[in-house]
Amino acid sequence: MVLQLYNTLTRRKERFEPIDPTNVRMYACGPTVYDFIHIGNGRMLVVFDLLFRVLRHTFGPEHVTYARNITDVDDKINARAAEEGVAIADVTERTTRQFHADAAGLLCLPPTVEPRATGHIDEMTAICELLVEKGHAYVAAGHVLFDVPSMPDYGRLSNRSVEEMEAGARVDVAPYKRSPMDFVLWKPSKPGEPSWASPCGIAEPGRPGWHIECSAMAGKHLGQVFDIHGGGIDLVFPHHENEIAQSRCAHGTAVMANVWMHNGFLEAEAGEKMSKSLGNFITVRELLDQAPGEAGRLALLSSHYRQPLPWTERLVFDSRRTLDLWYELAADADDDGEIAPEVLDALLDDLNTPRAIAAMHVLRAEAAKGSSDAKASLKASARLMGFLQSSLETWRAWRPAGVTIDETRVDALITARLEARKRKDFAESDRIRDELAAMGVQLKDGKNKETGEFETTWETKR
Repeated sequence: MVLQLYNTLTRRKERFEPIDPTNVRMYACGPTVYDFIHIGNGRMLVVFDLLFRVLRHTFGPEHVTYARNITDVDDKINARAAEEGVAIADVTERTTRQFHADAAGLLCLPPTVEPRATGHIDEMTAICELLVEKGHAYVAAGHVLFDVPSMPDYGRLSNRSVEEMEAGARVDVAPYKRSPMDFVLWKPSKPGEPSWASPCGIAEPGRPGWHIECSAMAGKHLGQVFDIHGGGIDLVFPHHENEIAQSRCAHGTAVMANVWMHNGFLEAEAGEKMSKSLGNFITVRELLDQAPGEAGRLALLSSHYRQPLPWTERLVFDSRRTLDLWYELAADADDDGEIAPEVLDALLDDLNTPRAIAAMHVLRAEAAKGSSDAKASLKASARLMGFLQSSLETWRAWRPAGVTIDETRVDALITARLEARKRKDFAESDRIRDELAAMGVQLKDGKNKETGEFETTWETKR
C-alpha cells in the first residue's frame, strides 16, 4: 500500500508523491518558548513525530528532512520576561530546555533541523523587500504590511469568505492599514524589546511579525516549495493562510507546500476545547509526572489525528495498562521481527492510528498464545510507532513523581478489592484498582503456583 495523506488544501485524501524521493521535506510549527507546553501542543508533536517515523521507514532515514522551528521572539516572551524581571534570553533558553525535555518525554525523535526565529532575521527582511517590490506589501507608520487584496485566492486553505475572515481575523484596528485584512510582516520595536535594522528603508529598528518567521525558516531549510507542512487545526487561519500568502507572493510559486496537514483539538472532560485561555488544560510536564511518557503518547494517538480527542485520566490509565501487556509479551522477543502488514497499512492510510492499535491488539492476543513470530512482530510494530523504547525492568520501575507508597494502605485496599471481587462487585473492584494506580501501584492478578488460589501482588512504578 502507498502512503496516503489528507490534504487540508484540497480537502481530500491523496496519494503522497514527494517532489524528490531522495529528500522528502516536512515542516511543522514548533512552540513559542515562554512557558511549558500543554498536551494539545503535545498531540501535534506526537502526530508529526509519527509521520516523521513513517516517512523514514518508507523512504529511508537519510532521505527525510524534518524542520520544526522555535519561535523565540514574540509578545508573550517579552511579557513573561518583564513579569519575571529577567532577560528575554533567560526566558527563551529555559523554556526551550523545558520543551526539549517534554518532547523527549513523549518519545519524539529530534527533528532533522530546528531553526530559531532570531537566527533568520535576514531571510525575513529579504521577504519583506521582495513583497514590497512586487506590490504585495507596503510600508506604513514604520510597519511593513501584507496587502491581502493583492492576492486573488487568499483564503483558499481555510476555505473562508472575505466576510468570514474579516470577522475571525485577529487584527488590530489601525488607521495605517489599507484593508482590515492586511497583516503585519514587520513592526517597530518598543523600548526594551528585541530589535533589528528594519527593511524597506524604514529608519527605526523593529522586529518581525509572527507569520513571516515560519515562511523564512521553512524557505531557508526546505526550499520555496516543499512536501508537507503541518500543525494544529487552530493554525489554519490566520497563521498558515498568511504563511502561504507571504511565501507564494514573494517567490511567485503556485504553492508553498504540496500537502497541508492539521491535527484536531483535545477536548476537556466537559467536552470543550482544551486551551490555556479557558484554563482547562494540563501541561505535558504534569502529564509526564503522573504517567510514563509512552502512556501519554499512546493516549494522544488513540484517536485519529484529524478528529477531536476527548482527554480523560481514564484514557491515560488504559493506555498504560495496554503498554504493560505489550512490554510483558515483547520482553523476550527477537529484535529482527517484521512490522505487521496490518499495522503498516493502517499507518500508511493517513496515519490511521486507531486501526493500527487494533491490529496491535490482535498481535498481542497471538503473542499471548506463545507465538514467537507474533511477539517479534509486536515489538517491531510498536517500535515503529515510538513504543517499547525501554527495557521491561525500566518500564516496571516507573512511578509518579513525588509519590511515596503507604504499604499498609496498599495492603488494606488490595484486601478490600479481593472482597469486592468475591461478592462480584466489579465496579468497586475497578474503582479500588484505579485508586491504587493513582498512588503509583501496579497490580498483578493470578493464581498462586503452589496453592492454586487466586492472589494479587503489586509493585511500584517510578
